[in-house]
Amino acid sequence: MKSASIVSIGNELLNGQTLDTNASYLSQELLSMGLPVVSWHTVADDTDSIARALQLASEDADIVLVTGGLGPTDDDVTRKALAKLLNVSLEFHKELLEKIEKHFASRNITMPSNNRIQAYLPAGTRVIENKWGTAPGIVAQFGTKLIFVLPGVPIEMKQMFQESIAPRLAKLVTGQAVTVRKLRCFGTSESAIAELMGDMMQRGRNPQVNCTAASGIITLHIIATAENKNTADEMVQTAEKFIKNILGDLIYGEGEQTLAQVVGEKLFKRKQTVAVAESCTGGLLAKLFTDIPGASEYFTCGWVTYSNDAKITELGLSTQVIEKYGAVSEETAALMAQKARQKAGADFAISITGIAGPAGGTKDKPIGLVFIGLSDAQKIQTKRFIFSGDRETIRMRAALTALNMLRLRLQI
Repeated sequence: MKSASIVSIGNELLNGQTLDTNASYLSQELLSMGLPVVSWHTVADDTDSIARALQLASEDADIVLVTGGLGPTDDDVTRKALAKLLNVSLEFHKELLEKIEKHFASRNITMPSNNRIQAYLPAGTRVIENKWGTAPGIVAQFGTKLIFVLPGVPIEMKQMFQESIAPRLAKLVTGQAVTVRKLRCFGTSESAIAELMGDMMQRGRNPQVNCTAASGIITLHIIATAENKNTADEMVQTAEKFIKNILGDLIYGEGEQTLAQVVGEKLFKRKQTVAVAESCTGGLLAKLFTDIPGASEYFTCGWVTYSNDAKITELGLSTQVIEKYGAVSEETAALMAQKARQKAGADFAISITGIAGPAGGTKDKPIGLVFIGLSDAQKIQTKRFIFSGDRETIRMRAALTALNMLRLRLQI
């Protein structure tokens, strides 16, 4: 099976000033057309370093895609590095210079002299037209390998890839197909998921099942390779059905679905509403709900009752409950949910109260302790959790767990 490697060039990528979204975009696009990416290389604006990276990438894969270093400044040395790899010199192309000059003239700008370098290409290479900027791309044959060099500017790179490179690659990958499906899980750990999956996650299987985790959300990537798209699709569907049978309610969605989206869709279909009362999450749960377009159909309102006084004056909790049990307690969480639902006139209400840190914890109530309440007309459910991590992680885990509690309630 043919594969690809990506080389990203730029000091700004290595020092963390710029996020490499180009490599992520290209990886997704290539995989969707059945061309898996086997390696990423990120290198500085240095001729020798880039040439070495191109050599390594060509050893890794059949297709090499390069982004960055085609500008007109002294640190844009990708064309020189490619020439060094190919053991050729740079050649001047008059027609390229004319196009670059026209680009500036169309904007009533005099072309700076240093843009002239963009009209030079390694001997024997071909041009990839850039209709959106001054830096032409480059196509090079390196032995049996193909190298495509694109500007680092994302909008230019994407347009040039879609118009000039993707159609050519599609012809090269006939006879191979890759299908990817994502299943999103919440409610247990990555290791527990792996244990439940058994040999489904063993290396070398086809379909391959990979697992990633972020803020408690476990994403399973089912990747099938086959000679054609229909066969790959069928392989993924079979694996997906098997996994859903194993994991059951741990799976909350597919693709890029968020917990808030899934919960919102269930509320909308049931024509029901929800309100929230938050303390340690400071409005994060309300944000997750209202990040979804159309949330006004089911999300009524929310309270951020951060202080004890706010819990009393805004929600109507009794002073005695807070004094007896504390603001971070099962009793307080239950009352917060009950009062919020009553005040909002909603079908459901969720409350969150806890200690997100980094200070404020005690032996009896450590940092990460969170109580979540869920109220409807029939009952009030409260749960106690201890989340690990920093303040941001604890708050996000609490908000997502609250969403998941409502998701499970809506499935009853």
